[in-house]
Amino acid sequence: MRHATARALDELEPLLQSIRLLPKLKEPSRGVFYRKSRAFLHFHEDPAGLFADLRTGDDFQRRCINAPEDRLAPLTEVTAWLEA
Repeated sequence: MRHATARALDELEPLLQSIRLLPKLKEPSRGVFYRKSRAFLHFHEDPAGLFADLRTGDDFQRRCINAPEDRLAPLTEVTAWLEA
């Protein structure tokens, strides 16, 4: 599974814009977010579609975000982790 291409990130731009508004995150490259010095959220694509990888503790959890309605879940989860 490869990291999301620019074209895939274009499709996710509304989600990316919302994530950019959250405190405590840095975006060193488009679609790759860090919390402190650790990778926290990034996106992948493969023939099955688009996926968000969110660090929950020591590991990443993969979320399918193919459908527009699925794209709110990563934002909700990121917000919850930042508030914890």
